[in-house]
Amino acid sequence: MLEAAREIGVAARAIEYPSALARFGDSAAANSPGGATWESTAKFVAGLGRAGIAALSHVPTLRSAIRAERPDLVHSNGFKAHILAAWAAPDSIPVIWHVRDYVGQRPAMSPIMAMHSRRCALALTNSRSVADDLRAACPGISRTVPIHNGIDLENFNPVGATADLDEIAGMTQLKNAVVRVGMVATMAQWKGHEIFLRALSMLPRGSRVRGYVIGGSLYRTRGSEASLEQLRLIADGLSLNGNVGFTGFIDDPAAAIRALDIVVHASTRPEPFGRVIAESMACGKAVIVAAAGGALEIVTSVDDAIAVAPGDAAALADSIRQLSCADPPRSRLGAAARKTAQDRFDRARMARELIPIYEALDAARN
Repeated sequence: MLEAAREIGVAARAIEYPSALARFGDSAAANSPGGATWESTAKFVAGLGRAGIAALSHVPTLRSAIRAERPDLVHSNGFKAHILAAWAAPDSIPVIWHVRDYVGQRPAMSPIMAMHSRRCALALTNSRSVADDLRAACPGISRTVPIHNGIDLENFNPVGATADLDEIAGMTQLKNAVVRVGMVATMAQWKGHEIFLRALSMLPRGSRVRGYVIGGSLYRTRGSEASLEQLRLIADGLSLNGNVGFTGFIDDPAAAIRALDIVVHASTRPEPFGRVIAESMACGKAVIVAAAGGALEIVTSVDDAIAVAPGDAAALADSIRQLSCADPPRSRLGAAARKTAQDRFDRARMARELIPIYEALDAARN
């Protein structure tokens, strides 16, 4: 990211979090199906203490970096960054929180962010769904503005390089044509990898579908992600050997998406936005979407995507089966998806919505 920023003339530097802060998070607690135990609560409290000490030690470095840049505004991304910005930014500088996840679902960050919310001059969100949640969790925030993410339509388009997913995943090359169905996602526990694998296992025997799990570990927070080893074991238990590939991280997601016939979004809880959905639509792919949260704001079910209930492996399997049977429905869905992406997710549109917000905050400050 630093290199890409510098290439377009943006001054950029990285100030790495202390390890205790980087590894601490409450996403595992939020996703725990059985609820917190005494042992897990004790570990969480201890981790919170270590993270708090690490954050306090980190603030002077961050404050010094901010003052050196003499910014007119501070725009933070990520829950930890929001709190650090509230502590480190001079009081005279407006702070914008760009909130891209549901605060109300986070047992620790929700009250902490609420305590610091009056330092937030304005909160941007990536969907109306996230904005509604943020206002409920942090009533001290005076203004929220939903702005859907923008994507690079020149990079994410139907024409371009195509990844050889079989080679990357170490799978046997098939002589006969298959329908390639993939899930492109981080390894976050709630992304629904197991639902996707179960849906593949429910397809009729002899089906010409081959599945792909595309993505690798991203977060350093303990307990927040599934591992490829765990997913491979689940696939083995479902007798999917040889019919599902695990590519790990691919640094050109557009090429991976173009290699697929169907893209599956299988999140088991509401999606704050669903960037992969928009990117796959921009590539002209037939997309199956878990219909909840921000994902509902970016697709029109039946017209440009197929929607299924989150966590419903049987419904997902049925949608995959229907789309895999014939190409014309996939092509029609993909063409409509591309048009939706062009109309709604252009990065220039996002800039047009964002720049006046910067200008208004700066004018109010002066």
